[in-house]
Amino acid sequence: MVRYVYDFASGGRDMADLLGGKGANLAEMARLGLPVPPGFTVTTEACRVFLATGSEPDTLAGEIAEHLAALERAAGRRLGQPDDPLLLSVRSGARFSMPGMMETILDVGLDDDSVLGLAKTSGSERFAWDSYRRLVQMFGSTVMGVDSALFEDAIAGLKRARGAKDDLALTAADLAELVRIYKDLIRRETGEDFPQSPAEQLGRAVRAVFTSWTGERARLYRRREHIPDDLGTAVTVQTMVFGNLGADSGSGVAFTRDPATGRTGLYGDYLANAQGEDVVAGIRNTVPLTALEELDPVSYGRLRDHMGTLEAHYRDLCDIEFTIERGRLWMLQTRVGKRTAGAAFALAAELADEGLITPDEGLSRVDGDGLARLMFPRFDTSAVGTALAHGLPASPGAAVGAAVFDSAEAVRRAAAGEDVVLVRQETTPDDLPGMIAAQAVLTSRGGKTSHAAVVARGMGTVCVCGAEELDVDLAARRFTVGDTVVEEGTVISVDGSEGAVYPGAAPLVASEVMRYFETGERSPGLVESVARAMERADGVRTLEVRANADTPEDAARARRFGAQGVGLCRTEHMFLGERRKLVEAMILARDDSEREKALSALLPLQRRDFIGILEAMDGLPVTVRLIDPPLHEFLPDRTDLAVRLATTEAQGDVPAAHDTELLDAVNRMHEENPMLGLRGVRLGLVVPGLVAMQVRAIAEAVVERTRAGGSPRAEIMVPLVGAVEELRIERAEVERVLAEVSEESGVPVRCPVGTMIELPRAALTAGRIAEEAEFFSFGTNDLTQTTWGFSRDDVEAAFFSAYLDKGIFATSPFETLDRDGVGRLVRIAVDEGRAARPELKIGVCGEHGGDPASVHFFHAAGLDYVSCSPFRVPVARLEAGRAALPEPGTGSDSR
Repeated sequence: MVRYVYDFASGGRDMADLLGGKGANLAEMARLGLPVPPGFTVTTEACRVFLATGSEPDTLAGEIAEHLAALERAAGRRLGQPDDPLLLSVRSGARFSMPGMMETILDVGLDDDSVLGLAKTSGSERFAWDSYRRLVQMFGSTVMGVDSALFEDAIAGLKRARGAKDDLALTAADLAELVRIYKDLIRRETGEDFPQSPAEQLGRAVRAVFTSWTGERARLYRRREHIPDDLGTAVTVQTMVFGNLGADSGSGVAFTRDPATGRTGLYGDYLANAQGEDVVAGIRNTVPLTALEELDPVSYGRLRDHMGTLEAHYRDLCDIEFTIERGRLWMLQTRVGKRTAGAAFALAAELADEGLITPDEGLSRVDGDGLARLMFPRFDTSAVGTALAHGLPASPGAAVGAAVFDSAEAVRRAAAGEDVVLVRQETTPDDLPGMIAAQAVLTSRGGKTSHAAVVARGMGTVCVCGAEELDVDLAARRFTVGDTVVEEGTVISVDGSEGAVYPGAAPLVASEVMRYFETGERSPGLVESVARAMERADGVRTLEVRANADTPEDAARARRFGAQGVGLCRTEHMFLGERRKLVEAMILARDDSEREKALSALLPLQRRDFIGILEAMDGLPVTVRLIDPPLHEFLPDRTDLAVRLATTEAQGDVPAAHDTELLDAVNRMHEENPMLGLRGVRLGLVVPGLVAMQVRAIAEAVVERTRAGGSPRAEIMVPLVGAVEELRIERAEVERVLAEVSEESGVPVRCPVGTMIELPRAALTAGRIAEEAEFFSFGTNDLTQTTWGFSRDDVEAAFFSAYLDKGIFATSPFETLDRDGVGRLVRIAVDEGRAARPELKIGVCGEHGGDPASVHFFHAAGLDYVSCSPFRVPVARLEAGRAALPEPGTGSDSR
């Protein structure tokens, strides 16, 4: 028979999946001999049954009754006993800490009779009525569904009527009156009376905690923290101890080290004559934990000893809740404490130095998300004021600049030395120059993987997307939020870490960690702790980390950040700006001669780009992807062109011949779904000379760098291959041009030729494709789109938020790899590709290459490298090291 209830003596910290974090840690403290009020835990399995069926397990009530009887025997009191009642707390306790997200009910067991008995045995009538009003308030809101604001209004009204500045100024008679007011309120709002049966109170309280798992705030928190929805919560039922019995009692929260900085010492807050919820609710000002040494030196000394015991046992920062009841210290909870990103790195280094943990354990306790937060500048939180608007925190960091509303204005102002924020409804590839020029990008539409978000993250530019409060008027060059109008040129501040926008120039605090990655300079404290974690990660990781870089500047920055090559150089980004005219000329060419002329003009420009990138990555591989997007993306917008021509004709003028040719070309190339149209390898096969020009530019760059004494390692990647025949034909063309350049120059040019796996068919036929490919690189962005049948930009605006709300996605598959679908295709391609060609080099160059969770998957799948934007290279290095650590208890890594 399934067991659903465990007393504290039967559990331990290794049972957190079953007992929840709170129950497991209470059991652990009890096993350590610390003073824990007796109790028992209802398991997460019971909650899952309740959530699935709407009813608690048949045997649960009997198990609870059995454990309650044992508690009563040990205490010598019964629940609801009129003269000396046993009172209980009922608290939630999920596997992962979700502070404040679910429910607690204290003082369960009080009723109209036992409150009088509690007053007599405690010697404090005020204490008894204060405990009763807390129960009625908590039970009424949590269990019976009464709006908690109504209770707060009632107590505030009573304090005003009595002239009381805080709760402590209310008398026993006042609190008895408040109980009556609360019970009348419950009757009015629910149509039922507050239950006088302690057994009913306990049963309903347990069910209310189960139900709180599906509450809106709990769901939102889990989504934000990527906690699975199917875990359920445990419920701890514990004998009440009271911090509100007078000046010799109180409650507090303590940390064994500073959770903000990681510094050693005792940190926390204490509130005399108070229960634990008073401390966190802020109804009265607390005092620093160190003040307890003067208020109650005996309890302070015991608390300090217990904190030392817990830190040594957990070998980590511990977060502790405690109560002092008339001079007696009780430990109510402990858990490994949440901490800032900076504190995490500092603690990992300090605990390793102290011998409490190994260097590998230290590495396991930091993560890439935290490192990313430390790399970006931030605002001085004490000086930012009230936010103007909120959106999605798409690319972390903080930036200040003048609001501008188009790319050209951003470029113009930036060239004049002005910091700008590019504000758009949403961005397109045409906005790239402005995005490069801007300190931050702010959009009123789009998600965390929209064009603005992906490009901004890749460049390390601050970005807030989907700030729906903004009404962006591009024609008037302004945006409004309510009654506030922000004209072009107005300075605003954008916080990409929090998704907030502030008026004016908020003061910035520079990132010393970013300076370390840029210069290699180490300094004591945080930077030294980060440097040590990075060294450990680099020492244990097996995955190489490359960068996606399209310019020599990006390549040089990536190398400073530790990149071991370029995993994706996108040649189409070299066709932007003034070079678009040359692409237009190629598209509009009426014969081979005109096309060859346009391609010849592009050749030296591309060659110069490749020379710069190969020089920046000298001695390291540089994977160049041949042109991928459809050619119409290099032409003007179809609607704009048609309107311009129609307007000209309506005015009686003759449209320019060039505009007419452009519109004809745009119409000819128009595709209903260009993502699945003429692009990638298909473009290279049907547009004469395009592949040859690009390969010649790469090969001639290799020749020049070789003659200059360099060690260029260019690799050529063919995109969007779906059939081995496509790759075979294009590879033959690539090798023909490489041979030509080798013969012409007298310098042997050897460039491995591989392909980008970004179609399901390519993954499923990887064995055949590997016959023609020397390497694979997974383009996981398009592989995700084609596997799911999603157009990323369209679905994010249409229904992604609904899918997240309904739990279909725990997180966007464009942020973290979909392991079940896309991940399975990756594994198939790896297995079949290496079966056909054992020496096959395999990497990934999609955005997932810099996502921490995805990096762990790629390590486990046996890839050789990941490639990501330059600013995510340190994150990928750190996570590749963490992925290589042995899994707890196995002695082997995650593969």
